[in-house]
Amino acid sequence: MYLDLDNKKMTVLVLAPHTDDGELGCGGSISKFVEEGHDVYYAAFSLCEESVSPEWPKNILEDEVRKATKVLGIKEDNLLIYRYKVRHFFEKRQDILEDLVELQKRLKPNIVFLPSQRDLHQDHQIIANEGRRAFKQTTILAYEMPWNNIEFSTQVFIKLNKNHINKKIKALSKYKSQLHKSYATKEFINSLCHTRAVSIGSEYAEAFELVRWVIE
Repeated sequence: MYLDLDNKKMTVLVLAPHTDDGELGCGGSISKFVEEGHDVYYAAFSLCEESVSPEWPKNILEDEVRKATKVLGIKEDNLLIYRYKVRHFFEKRQDILEDLVELQKRLKPNIVFLPSQRDLHQDHQIIANEGRRAFKQTTILAYEMPWNNIEFSTQVFIKLNKNHINKKIKALSKYKSQLHKSYATKEFINSLCHTRAVSIGSEYAEAFELVRWVIE
């Protein structure tokens, strides 16, 4: 299935359990949406202060997510930061659901991006599950995080160009505290985008699981 973004201006909401999840899962698509004039919002639910390495300030990820989303073109006011403790989302499940319902009422997004329901990370699973509840009348696409996904169905592809991928890479480079992770490298990001693009005869692409498709 191809997602045609040319017909109307949309409101796009990216749900990131932790800072950088949105960039990793759909950073190229975010860049494309912004370039085409759509309103993109990014909601990060944890700054992971408890797991920041000792050599970094505890609030480093707040600074980094602001820089990264700016690179992608997201307006400062469209970055929404929540402060749930990393790996404790289950204890706050109802509070997170209420935050998501409030976002649905306020933004009325046309498309919501969130983690796959088959993502192994416990916090990602909460956002995936509660997101489906809060946005049950909205088109929902689940983004890919291969290091967490045992299975992933590539059902929706968004074609990208080199500029979109370069912005994704540049955005992720702002996370200086996370560059030691193998999936944050330029080589990995390029490789995955090329791999997904082969499926649709393109040069670059990001792939998603289809959770719900609403045609207006």
